[in-house]
Amino acid sequence: MTPPARANAPDTAMSAADAVVAALADAGVTRLFGVPGGGSSLDLVAAAHRRGLPFALARHETAAVIMAATTAELTGRPGAALVTRGPGVSNAANGVAHASLDRAPVLLLADGFTGAERAFANHQWFDQAAMLAPVTKAAAKAVEPGTEAGPMAAALLATAMASPRGPALMELSGVAARAPASPPPRPGAATPSAIPDPAALGAARALIRGADRPVLVAGLEAATPGACAAVRRLVEALGCPGLVTYKAKGVVPDSHPLFVGVFTGGDAEAPLLSEADLILLAGADPVEFIPRPWRYGAPVVEIGAVPRAAYYVTPAAALRGPLEPALAALAEGGRRGAWTAAAIEAHRAAWLARLANGPTTGGNRGLSPQAVVEVAQAACRRAGADPRVSVDAGAHMFPATTFWQASRPGDLLISNGLSTMGFAVPAGIAAALHDPARGALAFTGDGGLLMALGELATAAALGAKLVVVVFNDAALSLIHIKRDARALPEGALGWPRADFAAAMRAFGGLALRAATEEEYAAALDRALAAPGPALVDVLVDPESYPAQIKALRG
Repeated sequence: MTPPARANAPDTAMSAADAVVAALADAGVTRLFGVPGGGSSLDLVAAAHRRGLPFALARHETAAVIMAATTAELTGRPGAALVTRGPGVSNAANGVAHASLDRAPVLLLADGFTGAERAFANHQWFDQAAMLAPVTKAAAKAVEPGTEAGPMAAALLATAMASPRGPALMELSGVAARAPASPPPRPGAATPSAIPDPAALGAARALIRGADRPVLVAGLEAATPGACAAVRRLVEALGCPGLVTYKAKGVVPDSHPLFVGVFTGGDAEAPLLSEADLILLAGADPVEFIPRPWRYGAPVVEIGAVPRAAYYVTPAAALRGPLEPALAALAEGGRRGAWTAAAIEAHRAAWLARLANGPTTGGNRGLSPQAVVEVAQAACRRAGADPRVSVDAGAHMFPATTFWQASRPGDLLISNGLSTMGFAVPAGIAAALHDPARGALAFTGDGGLLMALGELATAAALGAKLVVVVFNDAALSLIHIKRDARALPEGALGWPRADFAAAMRAFGGLALRAATEEEYAAALDRALAAPGPALVDVLVDPESYPAQIKALRG
């Protein structure tokens, strides 16, 4: 059977830039993000335009890669970003590290140097692949005319999608991008779901049958639709409490009677897991846990796509491969344990109580961080809005991830493996572009927003349906808590309070400020009704953060 012709792609030779874009489209890439320079990046933007693949111009390369990584998480297909050579690549490094440690399949397309260019110039040159080697799964160069860039891009995209997912680098020079090339090979048929290994399945089932108080922890690999549904069926079959990692928020909905909180490897979930006589890790990647020794004596059953480095815990049984069939098989062979609804509810209530920030204070001190989150969710319900939420790194992430109620994977987006500041706004932009009907809400600290301030201009230029909520306390609050008794110079952990509303207004978005709960609720009503981006600059009282961090980390 002859495959259908590609749209906008002639059967005759195309340029290498066209071939790369064809490979992106064949892999399911929905949008190209980047900060172009000269050379191949302009050829790729033009080729994407010819094919009808949208291009979004970011203000910083790391933000572009975060947007591509977020799009990959939401679509389940690769993301793609382009940058110029030299400073474009070095600026993108933090975004690539995020894609690596948060397991997002991204192809970074960088302008490259031909051999002739290297023979007479060192301007902007360094070994780009070597620089990114620690945070990329693969790298390849198509810098000389005649290099088959299409197959190269297709192979790198396939590598990025292989578990554990992550980024890859392709260097494409301008002269190579404009040279004739062949179309990339079409992707092969999807591999059917693997049947779990019978011996491993038998061992896991035996452990489940012998357990009275199992607990399940769902991680980032469980955030696909099929795996999510299988996790829910398994916890319901076992009648056991379900924890989620930050990246898996919504896999077991916050409203589900078996939901008991967020697992980080810290103290907040320790009382529950100390009672467990079996722990099921469902798609939980160790990169999601804080660096602390495993403290629980219960045997562990690990269900994961690939073998893990056993630096956290050595499982008593391990099922490797696609999650959905393994989880379904465990549910079929499972039995209900001894957990009661009252006991599960008590653990959930205790977890929430340990992480509570206390009541809002208002006035000169500002709102409690918890109130910032809960008032925002109430405003969304009042407006009939259902935005995806992106959360930056910093002290505010703890109330945001605890008290924002998620019902589906992708309802809450976060950089967890890398935990980079400057994540929330570009991730929110990507989420809003991915699903304009839902839009997005970005919770960011003032420090994180200062690192990505230019992306407010990106949101305004793109007309993204994005509400940015700034926890403005004029400090690096999480680092301030970690200072212990160190004597630090004035200004080391804080700055004069910035007027973020003024910055948003300058970029062309709706800008609002709030110092009380009443002002904040009214500002959110206006922001959620806006057709484009809006920012609410909220005065926040950071005094409750230390108690919350102690409850989480000890």
